[in-house]
Amino acid sequence: MDIYTLNLTLLLTLCLALFLLQRKRRNPDPSQLPPTTTPTPTPPQHTPTPTTTTTGRKPKKNTTPFLLAYTLAMTSDWLQGPHLHPLYTTTHHLSPLLISALFTAGFLAAAVSGLFTGRWADVYGRKRACLGFCAVYAGSCLLTMGAVPGLGVVGLGLGRVLGGVGTGVLFVGFESWVVGDLSSSSGGGGAGGGGKEELGRVMGLMSGLNSVAAIVSGVGSEWIVVRTGTRKAPFAVAAGVLVLTGGVIWWFWDENYGKTAGTKNEKGENTSNRVWKALSNPQVLALGAASTVFEGSMYLFVFFWVPALKSVQSSPGELPYGAIFSSFMAATLASSLAFNTITERRLVRHTTLLVAILGLSAACFFLAATPRSEQSAFWVFCLFEAAVGMYWPCMGYLKSRLVEDGVRAQVYGILRIPLNIFVVVSLLFTGDGDAYGKVFPVCSTLLLASSGALWAVMAGRAS
Repeated sequence: MDIYTLNLTLLLTLCLALFLLQRKRRNPDPSQLPPTTTPTPTPPQHTPTPTTTTTGRKPKKNTTPFLLAYTLAMTSDWLQGPHLHPLYTTTHHLSPLLISALFTAGFLAAAVSGLFTGRWADVYGRKRACLGFCAVYAGSCLLTMGAVPGLGVVGLGLGRVLGGVGTGVLFVGFESWVVGDLSSSSGGGGAGGGGKEELGRVMGLMSGLNSVAAIVSGVGSEWIVVRTGTRKAPFAVAAGVLVLTGGVIWWFWDENYGKTAGTKNEKGENTSNRVWKALSNPQVLALGAASTVFEGSMYLFVFFWVPALKSVQSSPGELPYGAIFSSFMAATLASSLAFNTITERRLVRHTTLLVAILGLSAACFFLAATPRSEQSAFWVFCLFEAAVGMYWPCMGYLKSRLVEDGVRAQVYGILRIPLNIFVVVSLLFTGDGDAYGKVFPVCSTLLLASSGALWAVMAGRAS
C-alpha cells in the first residue's frame, strides 16, 4: 500500500468513526437510558392540530428532497471539475493563453450575473432559479464537450459563460431556497426563529454531502473516462445528472419568494432600501469580505496545489492525483461531521468558529508557501480542506441570521461579485503555476487580516 492510499484510508476511517459517533449520540441505546417512572394518568387534553406540535411549533420540514437535489447538483459540478483543463488541452488542443481567457470569461460572467440572478430568484421564485440553473449548466456541459458542431472556440466560450452564470445560481439559489423554506416552517421571517438549530444541522449536512459527492464523482468520473476513452464523457453524464436534478426540484420542492420591487415590509421599506440596508450592515460587510478572501484563496489553492506538491515530490513519476483529491475531500467530510457535533453541543459560537477557521487557513497558506517535504505539504493541504469543510456551513448559518429572507438571494448574489473579481485579477497577475511561493503568503496575510476584522466587528454579538 503506497503512502497516499494509506493516508486516504486513515482519513476515511476517521470519517466513519465520526459518523458512527454522531449516530450513536442521536440514537442512544434504550437499555442504557435511565429508568423512568410511570406518569400519573391525567384527564384528556386538547389534541394539537396536525399543523402544530405540543410545543406550539410547526413540525420539522422534510429536507430530504432538498438535500437530494443539492447533492445531485454538486455531483454534476464535481464530475466536470477534474477534467475541464485536460479536456481543453488534450481533446480540444487549446493554447494556454486561450484556456486562461476561457476561465477568465467564466469568472467574469459569474460576477456580472451576480447583479441580476439574485434579484430574479427573489422576485420570480427560488425554485424557478434552481430549475434555471439545471438548464443553463446542462447547456454549458454540452457546449464544453463540443456537442454542438460548427461552433468551435465560440461554443467553448459560450459554454464557459453559461458555466459562470450557472455557478452563481448554484451558490445563491439553493441556499436561499432552503433558508426561506426552513424560515417559513419555523414561523419566522428569517433564520432567527425557532428553526435556527435545524438550519445549522442542514448546513452541516450540505457540507458533508458535498464532500461525499466530490469523492464519488472524482473516482466515478475517472472510471467513466477509462471506460469510454474520452474526457468528454463526464460532461455528458453531468448533463444527465442535471436533468435528474431538475426532476427532483420540479416534483418535490415548493416555491418560495423574496419580495418584489414595489413590496414594502412591516417597517414600510421597499426592496431597494432593504438590499442597501443589508449591504451597509458592518457585520454583513465583514462576512462578505471574509467570504471574498477565503473563497478566493480556495480557488487559488485549486490552481496551485499541484505545482506546490510536485516541487517537493520525493519519488519519480506522476503523483496519484485521484487519491490525493479524494483525501482532500475526506478531510472536508470529516470536518463537516465535526461541525455538526460542535454546533449540536453548542461548544462554541459560530462567529468564534469562523474567526478560528480564517486564522487556521492563514497558517496553512503560510506553511504551504515554503513546503519542507511532500508529506508535510500534503497534510497542510488536508488541514486547509478541513477548514473548508467547516467554513461552508458556518458562513451559511451566519449569513442566514443577518440577511432577511425577502432580499436574501439578491444580497447573496451581490456579495459574490467581489469574489469573482478577486479571482480574475489574481489569475491575471499570478502567471504560471510556479508562482505559489508568492501567492500563498499574500493569501495568508489577507486571511489573517479578515480574521481580525471579523472578530473586531462581530465580537460579543450573539450568533
